[in-house]
Parts: sequence; structure tokens; C-alpha cells
Amino acid sequence: MKFPILALLASAPAHGYELKQQLEGHFGAALPPLNTGQIYTALSRLERDGLVEGDAVVAGSRNKRVYRPTEAGRRALDGWVGEPAPATHLRDEFFMKLVLAGRTGIAEPGALIERQRAAYLQALRDLDRMVAETNGDAAAALLIEGAALHLDADLKWLALCEQRLTEEVLNGQRPVH
Repeated sequence: MKFPILALLASAPAHGYELKQQLEGHFGAALPPLNTGQIYTALSRLERDGLVEGDAVVAGSRNKRVYRPTEAGRRALDGWVGEPAPATHLRDEFFMKLVLAGRTGIAEPGALIERQRAAYLQALRDLDRMVAETNGDAAAALLIEGAALHLDADLKWLALCEQRLTEEVLNGQRPVH
């Protein structure tokens, strides 16, 4: 949440609840539900790290703390925006399970692939439901469609893993469990 919060604060100072509302407004159903505590914890860390500063403001009967980015926060945000996001998943947990299952015998690799495929297919169904709940929110729909494309690629990769395991068994390189 560090950089999304900094991005929102770069346009206007805000307090935690306003930031929560803005994030939900921008991302809708595509963002997992946030609680205000998550936002305030992130703001505390950002303030501790010198990336935001806050001022106490009296608003009605309540005291609020309104935050704005520091110069260091703006530089950090510029760096985040200017750098491409990581493109590969070389430390994929499922892949580690699959390799170790095949090499140590702790599980049947084919069964792992089937369970993972079922999980990916369920995730696709969940994304289809989420798209229906976006109510025309283009940003949320785009994020969900991107996640669906990643899942499609993951399903193709599982098919490749399954094919390679089958070839190893047929060629006698790996015993059948």
C-alpha cells in the first residue's frame, strides 16, 4: 500500500479514511477489502520512514491527522512510477513444490498439477464473478482482465509441465509412482 497511498497523497493531502475511500473508489471490486487500520499502519510506516508528514486537524468533534508527501516521498514515488514492475516469477512456490515432489518423492507431481489447475480454474471463475460486479468501472475491469490473462498463461504452463512429466515417464527417465 506504500506507493498507492503516496500516489493519492501526491494529488492532495488526506487522512486515512479518505485514502481508504479513494482506493476503493479507484479499484472497486478489484481490490481486496481494506480496513482503515491497514491504511493507518501504512501511514505510520511512511511517516516513520520520512516519506510523509502529518498534521493534526480538528474536524468537528474529532481530531484527524492529515498527511502529505515529503520531498523524499515524492522522489520515492517518482522512482516507483519510473521503474517497470518485475516481469518474471522465478521464485514460484508451486514450481518449487513440483520440482521437489518429483525429486524427493514427497508427493505425486501429477496430483500437484491437477490440484493447482483446479485452483487456477476456480480463480478464473471468481474473476468472472468480479467482472460482473465492477458496474462498468473500467480500471477494475482492466485489472481483473489482466489477472485472468495471467491465469490463462499459468494454465498453459501447467499443461507444459504435465507434458514434460509424461515424456519423462514414457522415456523411462522417471519412474511412475
